Amino acid sequence: MAIDPIVSRAAGAYADALRRAGDSTGDQAATAQGGSFGAVLGEVLSGAVDTSRKAEAVGLAAAAGTANVTQVVTALNNAEVTLQAVVAVRDRVVQAYQDILRMPI
Repeated sequence: MAIDPIVSRAAGAYADALRRAGDSTGDQAATAQGGSFGAVLGEVLSGAVDTSRKAEAVGLAAAAGTANVTQVVTALNNAEVTLQAVVAVRDRVVQAYQDILRMPI
């Protein structure tokens, strides 16, 4: 599976979260309007957790016989894509951190 669609979906989710936080373009502007980068990141991560909880609930409903296969496959696919996006963003953040550590003083 290609990472590019996952990263673009994560970037879209991040942009949506920024719009909801107040349409700020910089970290200082976001802080002045009440939403910092950390707050936006926390909101996006809580959305990812919610997606996996929904997938788990649909899976349990399928085990109980109250959900159809299409709902289960869709929920699990959404959870998988969300997890892959979170992992891709985490990898980029760790890579950026390592690049900063390698910079000469």
